[in-house]
Amino acid sequence: MKFSKMHGIGNDYVYVNCFQEQVDNPEQLSIAVSDRRKGIGSDGLILILPSDKADCRMRMFNADGSEGMMCGNGIRCVGKYVYDNGIVTSPKLSVETKSGIKYITLQIENHKAVGATVDMGKAILKPSDIPMLAEGENFIAKPLTVNQKQYTITAVSMGNPHCVVFLDEDVNQLDLEKIGPAFEHHEAFPEQVNTEFVNIMNSHTVKMRVWERGSGETMACGTGACAVAVASVLNGYCKHDEPITVQLLGGNLEIIYHTNGTVMMTGSATHIFDGTWSE
Repeated sequence: MKFSKMHGIGNDYVYVNCFQEQVDNPEQLSIAVSDRRKGIGSDGLILILPSDKADCRMRMFNADGSEGMMCGNGIRCVGKYVYDNGIVTSPKLSVETKSGIKYITLQIENHKAVGATVDMGKAILKPSDIPMLAEGENFIAKPLTVNQKQYTITAVSMGNPHCVVFLDEDVNQLDLEKIGPAFEHHEAFPEQVNTEFVNIMNSHTVKMRVWERGSGETMACGTGACAVAVASVLNGYCKHDEPITVQLLGGNLEIIYHTNGTVMMTGSATHIFDGTWSE
């Protein structure tokens, strides 16, 4: 099986061109290729497939084999792959995902895509749609007890469920290996949850670390950065319609949360190497 390894600000995946390759058991393959000692090493597996609704379709699998609804850093790399390899010829394209069709505008340099702006659609705030077991139309700046400690959280879905936690203490000092799984498997989130721990730097800049369901701590999370930007506006730290720089371990993303609810994400897409995999 031929593959490419690519990353969006450190969030790395193994990409397989399923226009040419057939993958029969992506859940098990994702576990195998993701292993950083015995496999290729990645945060998961992304399949690029034909679509009858868009220019292409993507399926994303976490390092534990579970399938995700959407991947913000991954979709930029999908856009780069199909453009650089001639599957699409326009820098404006559409990608079918499990959370709907997303629209991408690629940044082109020397005939190659180097980054992209993605229309991530509208942020979902209703708990039952996130999903979260809570009453009401939203869960903004409300208490959640985790490991007998009360946190103030904001719940957002950007295709994936997210729990955003604003902290005064430096997020770089957190023991995410300890508290991350407690959030991920909290009973309030029936499909588990990605959790972002955030420091507000100023009205246009935030810093975050992320614990992703099924993968643990990663260098970056595109949908997580979008959820953080949305939560930052809803909590009054930032403003609608203005760029917000989200600082992650792997680099920065620029997010705009528009007044109409739509979220735009801009960031890099980088090819690392190509290879072949055999079991």
